[in-house]
Amino acid sequence: MNFIRPAGRVRVAVASGVLFTLGLSGCAGTPAPVVTATVTVTPTPTATPTPTQTPTPAPVPEAAVVPNPTLTPNAEAVPVGPLPEGPAADQGATVGASGAPDTNGAGAPLSYTVLEGDDFFAIAQRFDVPVQQLLRMNPSVSGLGENIYIRDVINLDWTTTR
Repeated sequence: MNFIRPAGRVRVAVASGVLFTLGLSGCAGTPAPVVTATVTVTPTPTATPTPTQTPTPAPVPEAAVVPNPTLTPNAEAVPVGPLPEGPAADQGATVGASGAPDTNGAGAPLSYTVLEGDDFFAIAQRFDVPVQQLLRMNPSVSGLGENIYIRDVINLDWTTTR
């Protein structure tokens, strides 16, 4: 079987192909001209700095000058004696010192075992002992009392040192 194409269709296809090709070639346009420029760089000389003169200080008025100031020594330092020593007095449980102290037969506190949440300053306040004295009574406590741990035993008896 032979297929014969109608002549009209071929002409239309060829004509549309030619138009398409012509249409695309018109879109490209002419190329832009290439511009070249030559730039010559000439260094500018660096200016040499000129030395400046230091300004002369303004004269101080005569009244402002004190030729012989009067020196007043500080008062003599008063030596600080030893911290007061005496039995600790339990003021009752507080925030930061809530545990029960170990006491002697008379009820005077001898030691305190650190609980969770306790701090050295609160322990000193509870037992009415200056922090410096409590530190002196407990040389194993380091860091000015900042380094105490749960189950540490704090000495409250000033007659013994642990």
